[in-house]
Amino acid sequence: MRYCRFMADGRAYSGILRGNSVDIVEGEPFSGITSMIRLSFPIDRVKFLPPFAPKKLWCVGRNYVGHVKELNHDVPEEPLIFLKATSAVTGTNDFIRIPSWAGAIHYEGELAVIIGKGGRNISEEDAYDHVLGYTIMNDVTARAMQGKDGQWTRSKSFDTFAPLGPAILIAKRLPKETRVVTRLNGRVVQDGAIEQMIFPIPRLISHISRFATLEEGDVISTGTPQGVGEIRVGDLIEVEIEPIGTLKNICAE
Repeated sequence: MRYCRFMADGRAYSGILRGNSVDIVEGEPFSGITSMIRLSFPIDRVKFLPPFAPKKLWCVGRNYVGHVKELNHDVPEEPLIFLKATSAVTGTNDFIRIPSWAGAIHYEGELAVIIGKGGRNISEEDAYDHVLGYTIMNDVTARAMQGKDGQWTRSKSFDTFAPLGPAILIAKRLPKETRVVTRLNGRVVQDGAIEQMIFPIPRLISHISRFATLEEGDVISTGTPQGVGEIRVGDLIEVEIEPIGTLKNICAE
């Protein structure tokens, strides 16, 4: 099941994606989808919204060896965790705003885990019990500013720097061969399997929960594969993870 939120005919709805259409539903994944309504819209008639409002955006740096090497860093000994402002969230087909004064802005296509049951000191063995599902995030980054500041809050948290969506895949686990594929103006620039993560999903959940309570509605964005690069005004950036879908954004001033 792929849950989404969308606008159609001036109204906001919850929906389930089915082929090239979206069915209206009542409820949402955290409290339960209570009923199906026999009304559908073609996908090309709707505007997708972020699938939900995250409580916290936990992010993981340097979680693929290729990405570590391309930035000339050492492989971390434990997960490198940082927070991204939730005010940065935007939806698929929305603009990524490129600030002219911030230097090079990079895309980072990532798989995002959605926490459905909170907890502290979660074991790796129990980690998947806390997962609601998965979505896609583009961890947009002001790269030069990231190095200049010595910490990452500002460089990661500009408004529109967290495109999220287009849907939530309701599932506990994904096949290990699931791939994160990013295209810049139609050209593949990232292609990595989630089995290549240095720290897999259960380790990330367990690690964060040792120092902070994970809450229902938290997102853990799991890091980006090799191939990050600059985006400029006018670029189309797409992050695809099957079977979740494709997160598409145009870059604008």
